[in-house]
Amino acid sequence: MKDMATSLKCHKIIGGYAEGEALISHEPICFYLTDPKTGVVREKNHELAGQNIANKVLVFPSGKASSVVQIDGLFKLAQHGLAPKAMIVKEVETVLVVSAFIAKVPLVDKLEKDPFKAIRNGDFVKVDADKSTVEVMRPKA
Repeated sequence: MKDMATSLKCHKIIGGYAEGEALISHEPICFYLTDPKTGVVREKNHELAGQNIANKVLVFPSGKASSVVQIDGLFKLAQHGLAPKAMIVKEVETVLVVSAFIAKVPLVDKLEKDPFKAIRNGDFVKVDADKSTVEVMRPKA
């Protein structure tokens, strides 16, 4: 069966292109509370606790934590090749922008549809921040 594809317009924050499997969090993320050597979320009681964010297209509401720990957390993941491939957020904040810029991770927001409704865990997602598009591919049921 063919995959079903949906193309969505978005707003580029940090440019670049990436594609990969989607991982959804309805909770803000602090990258400092992710193991920099494995990519596993170690924040207790977080929706993604125990899950690996490495090389995923991460969909989440926003970042959280102070600038130093957020930037350090994402930078260390990137140093080990374990950062998300791209990030799609509902609300952008300055610390997350700086973190994504330093780690060279494409970052977009303002999808034309609610990302939590348009994207599901396991969907294959292409983020082309430079063209302001997100393509979501879902296997046909």
